[in-house]
Amino acid sequence: MILAPVGAGKTAITLTAMQAMLDGGYAKRFLVLAPKRVCTDVWPVEQKLWAHQMSLSVCVGSIKQRLASLSSSAQVVVTNYDNLQWLAKQTLDFDAVVFDELTRLKNPSGARFKALHKVLDCPIRWGLTGSFTSNGLEDVFGQCKIVDQSLLGRSKGAFQQQYFVLINKEYGEWAPRVGSLEKVMAVIKPATFVLEAGDYTLPSLNIVPVMCAMDLTHYNKMKKDFVVEFPTAKAVALNAGVVTGKLQQMASGFVYDANSSIWFSSHKFDRLDELLAENQRANTIIAYTYQEELAELKRRYPKAQTLDDTKAIERWNAGKIEMLLVHPKSAGHGLNLQHGGCNMVFLSPPWSLELYEQTIGRLHRSGQKNAVWVYVMTTLKTVDERIYAALQDKRAISDIAMEELK
Repeated sequence: MILAPVGAGKTAITLTAMQAMLDGGYAKRFLVLAPKRVCTDVWPVEQKLWAHQMSLSVCVGSIKQRLASLSSSAQVVVTNYDNLQWLAKQTLDFDAVVFDELTRLKNPSGARFKALHKVLDCPIRWGLTGSFTSNGLEDVFGQCKIVDQSLLGRSKGAFQQQYFVLINKEYGEWAPRVGSLEKVMAVIKPATFVLEAGDYTLPSLNIVPVMCAMDLTHYNKMKKDFVVEFPTAKAVALNAGVVTGKLQQMASGFVYDANSSIWFSSHKFDRLDELLAENQRANTIIAYTYQEELAELKRRYPKAQTLDDTKAIERWNAGKIEMLLVHPKSAGHGLNLQHGGCNMVFLSPPWSLELYEQTIGRLHRSGQKNAVWVYVMTTLKTVDERIYAALQDKRAISDIAMEELK
């Protein structure tokens, strides 16, 4: 497993090693699994830079296109995780596999994991990630199992019994035993390579919470009663689990009802206008959480572009896009956006530390020449503050884990 911060060069390291392993006869053919955009926009580009003698085929698209790629003579076939169930039904001839963004397989009971486990028996397995323990120590098990079952065993239940305490049987909640983090990291250390911070240099990263205030009348009503009435509509949360999502929407100034969305505050977007003006309209990536936020961004900024627009990545990196709108799930892994700007704004802080860090890593990575500024819009006295605090706590877990592996 190669554990290195976002943008530190995991793909370059791996391509260099893959070329050497093919040349030396240690491997005959590699399968690379990665998020779709990384398959199409990263691996083919990086391969030309670091391993140009190696033949590579991108296995995405229609069934006909995928079958043609699989049956080709390419030494490396790159496909996305969404194709795993389809891949499980094909005849494969790989003796080496690379899992780019290994955290995609952190759930050992997931369909992707099971499909992969049935068909792949490659003696060479590499996992790449920059967010190994992004949401806690439990994430480590699935990632280790897919690379080497001998590290933490075959059973997650046995792993939990050894390193965790069951704190809520009804909901299956586990908490790590005292010292478990250090013990787990000691066990897997022989199978990991950690890139030391001193081995690479990046410009500074500055994360700034931007505090916004709004009238909390509607918000507090939803929080207390799970329902809030507006002049023309009513928003209802069916249970406590749903209400958290409703409150996060309301922290951005709107809430979905049964048929549409209801806007009651423009505080975040007004503050965004001020922030963009303060930065003299410098090229900026705006990360949104909800489709309604995207719709409002497009309404306010008609020239804004998304990753789905024609050659958006190429035009952004050429400095031709002033505002690029992204969702963390679509921009969260592998994309190189460091050449087009150095400013990013999160309209809402995401719950996932992995998505949060990976999205920031689109700008803060090798090749970035300027200090990176990330602004996290946070509405005072709302769930935004809890989410931002949770991100900081998870960051601490991740830092400790990486230290133990060094």
